[in-house]
Amino acid sequence: MIRFGIAGFGLHAVRRLMPGFALAQNCKVVALSRRDPNKAREAAAQYGIPHVFASTEELSRCSEVDAVLVTTPNACHLQDVLAAVAAGKPVLCEKPMGMNADECRQMVEAARKAGVLLGVAQVFRFEESTAKFRERVAAGDIGRPIFARAEFSFPGAGHHRTWLYNRASSGGGPIADVGVHCIDALRYILQDEPRRVTAVGRSDEESGDVESAAILTLEFQRGTLATVLVSFRAHYRTPIEIVGDAGALRANDALNVERPITLELWRDGKRVAEDTVSNHLAYAKQVDSFSAAVEGREVFPVLGKQGLQNQIILDAAYRSLSWGLNSGKSQEIPTFSDHLAE
Repeated sequence: MIRFGIAGFGLHAVRRLMPGFALAQNCKVVALSRRDPNKAREAAAQYGIPHVFASTEELSRCSEVDAVLVTTPNACHLQDVLAAVAAGKPVLCEKPMGMNADECRQMVEAARKAGVLLGVAQVFRFEESTAKFRERVAAGDIGRPIFARAEFSFPGAGHHRTWLYNRASSGGGPIADVGVHCIDALRYILQDEPRRVTAVGRSDEESGDVESAAILTLEFQRGTLATVLVSFRAHYRTPIEIVGDAGALRANDALNVERPITLELWRDGKRVAEDTVSNHLAYAKQVDSFSAAVEGREVFPVLGKQGLQNQIILDAAYRSLSWGLNSGKSQEIPTFSDHLAE
């Protein structure tokens, strides 16, 4: 039984992480840290968490903590991951991994030098829906993938995570927050890497200094053209569609974890097959998988290098963003090997 400490115990921990730990088989939460001591004590009492700390450093030094789950604002990820690594604790970091690829590189290299496991919480890698997409594409059910589409939007006005609208804390708007989910899901499903990205974004009176909506075009190495649509303003949607030369796979709200998802296979204008799956165990599977990796029983599927590669793509997307210096120009995407020391 791996004992986790959650650094930055906030809304995400309440809505997603603790329900996931309640369903997990091989781990539990024994500690939390939060800057507000009163809120920290309230959360600990509510969930029966015995150890409460004011900082990630203190949490990481606790002998009762076997692994650290970093859920602080994005700008804090680097210092929090390095603190856990320095304490010799395996660390699972929420997405996006950092503010930029250089931060992620520092995390990966520090963990490698310390011999500490570093993973990234790209939870949709643990969904049944994305697994089904990956299986069917790999099996050739739609032939060669020509187009791919992933969307993630939600009405974010009045959202409790106010730091999302401050670039200094978030690193960006919906591209960074939920676009990273879409990008990672497409990489995983297609088993391919994008080589070029183009981004167009919009801001509004409520979005601060980040975008409120954006569209990305990704050109994958094996030829698939993909679009990623993200927004903090649009109606909640998380569809995925992969269109090949022999058919199409699609699912409405493919990435949601709250209700069943029906994945449809279409050929010649007709639905020829469907699978109905549930993603309600995704958060439990994520922490159980990381726990198994801590124990040496399996390899965690989203290691720090995967988080670094996602961040490299995000960095390229922001370089391309329409109001930036490059005015919507396509940006080449290097591989993570170009960012790591030999």
